[in-house]
Amino acid sequence: MEYRRSKILGRIDWLTVLMYLALVIFGFVNIYSSAFREDHPGILDFSQRYGKQFYWIVAAFILAVMGFMINTRFYYFFAYPLYFLSLLSLLAVLVVGATIHGSRSWIPVGAFHIQPAEFAKVATSLALAKYLSYYNRSLDQFKTLLNTSLMIIAPAFLILLQPDMGSTLVYVAFVLVLFREGLPASVLIVGFLFALLFFMTLVLDKTIVIIGLFVLTAVIHLFLEKKVNFTLKGIAMILLTGILFWAASELTGKNFSVYTIIFLSLIVAGIVFIPFFYRYKLKKSAILYAVLLGSVFFAFSVNYVFNNILEEHQRTRINIVLGIESDPYGSGYNVNQSKIAIGSGGFSGKGFLHGTQTKFNFVPEQSTDFIFCTVGEEWGFVGTFLVIAFYLLFLLRILMLAERQRSSFNRIYGYSVFSLLSFHVLVNIGMTIGLFPVIGIPLPFFSYGGSSLWAFTILLFIFLRMDADRMEIAF
Repeated sequence: MEYRRSKILGRIDWLTVLMYLALVIFGFVNIYSSAFREDHPGILDFSQRYGKQFYWIVAAFILAVMGFMINTRFYYFFAYPLYFLSLLSLLAVLVVGATIHGSRSWIPVGAFHIQPAEFAKVATSLALAKYLSYYNRSLDQFKTLLNTSLMIIAPAFLILLQPDMGSTLVYVAFVLVLFREGLPASVLIVGFLFALLFFMTLVLDKTIVIIGLFVLTAVIHLFLEKKVNFTLKGIAMILLTGILFWAASELTGKNFSVYTIIFLSLIVAGIVFIPFFYRYKLKKSAILYAVLLGSVFFAFSVNYVFNNILEEHQRTRINIVLGIESDPYGSGYNVNQSKIAIGSGGFSGKGFLHGTQTKFNFVPEQSTDFIFCTVGEEWGFVGTFLVIAFYLLFLLRILMLAERQRSSFNRIYGYSVFSLLSFHVLVNIGMTIGLFPVIGIPLPFFSYGGSSLWAFTILLFIFLRMDADRMEIAF
């Protein structure tokens, strides 16, 4: 047993461990600086955030050792039970959870609060890896794609009910995992185009967006079918149907809106087109028309979703990023102060414990979601560049480890680790400099908080154990 343990320790990727330690330590340094109080200088002072973070870091190191010492077979065979346990914890938090900052996301445990959403990412990664690692299971199959999607959507939906939009959006990162495992590129392209359509609908007038969709569809149809007469007939049919619906609304006094007339015209024209699609075997035309119909419906629904599902502060933050609104003293205050703090750091920064923006609490959540602005103010351009470069090297290292796995289970889990960490780093840094809306997700191993630090640590060290076992275990 002792020999095997030393053998396992000898196979651990120590470079990744050292990079992890560097991120945790430098993160603690910045937490200490952002929350420093001269009357409480001790790093072990549990009444201060840096004191709590110190103890959480010690606990994280213990969890890292425990996570690494457990055999990979345990994670494989208990992947589904752990996943269902995480779903139960997300349900429990809706019932007995404590509300902090408007979200019922925390379960009180004595003097601490645990956030189940952070640990659900680990369980979902394991379950997804196990499901997709089964022999002959392909994402080209509808059943596999459906089950995989439900596996990702289930925890995301429960987190959305808390509501915690930031942690919900993190599950988008699993798309990268699915793409690596064979998800057709067309699905990604369609997803990207619908996301683009969402933002265009918010920025531009809806009429302009719909006209653009019609023109784009006509051009693509000409390119695919190379039959001008079919394209012109299709346009004429849609226009004629629209005119008939408009005339009917005027005669009956129903006063249909322009958008209702457009949508009804597309449905009726589509029904008329069905025999032609079938007779002339215009499969591409049928698919393209279905995409047009879905795009128009999506464009109509954007405003409803934006105005009725998103919270007011979320709508404002998106509008600020898109340049539709300016609210420097309201919802845009955090980002505005964050950019001031980062910009004030100049090339080399103001120095450790000398950040005025952070010292006088101008930046809300400066030790959690906006910890990166502390780096910018105190360490300047040099510090921010090095932190971003270090994260990039760290993520590339994880990607390299994932690719060298012999087991599909290990590889898929490794890509989950890479995708989740990449999403967090990209979005967290992006929102502190105003590139993304503020959605409230931590910077991995850096931000203040026990649940996120522990979850990220467990996520990483489970993978390091898989990597150490890669030559012995293949599922």
